Parts: sequence; C-alpha cells; structure tokens
Amino acid sequence: MARLVFLGRLTDVAGCAELEVAPGPLATVLAGLDPALALALLDERVRIALNGDLIAERGVVLAAGDELAFLPPVSGG
Repeated sequence: MARLVFLGRLTDVAGCAELEVAPGPLATVLAGLDPALALALLDERVRIALNGDLIAERGVVLAAGDELAFLPPVSGG
C-alpha cells in the first residue's frame, strides 16, 4: 500500500489526516477518491511531496511504501 497525507485545510476536506491507497499512477489513485477531495488535490496551488521531497511532477506513479503529502497554500497576514 501507499499512503496519502493531507495537511492544513485538506485534512478537513478529506475527513482524515491520511489514507492508505493501492499503488499506481496518481491519476488513477485520485479517480478512486471522493470527487470533492480529488478536485481539491488537483488545485494547482497545492504542492506535493513524495517521500519527503517536494516535486513538481503530477504524473507520479506511487509504489508500495511511498508517502505522498499534499500541502495546501498558506494564507496569512
């Protein structure tokens, strides 16, 4: 299994801090999620980190044991 980790407001959208998913292409993994969550994760402002390293590529293929974290944009003042 691979693990999706949700940070910030994405935890509220997901209803949990993390999910175990079957390995495979990110597009396939997202297609299996609740549509509202998948849409939030596809926001171009959401950054992703694969096994702790920020990546720009959205065409990632998750392998067993991988952790993919989704980091929402931070607002502040």
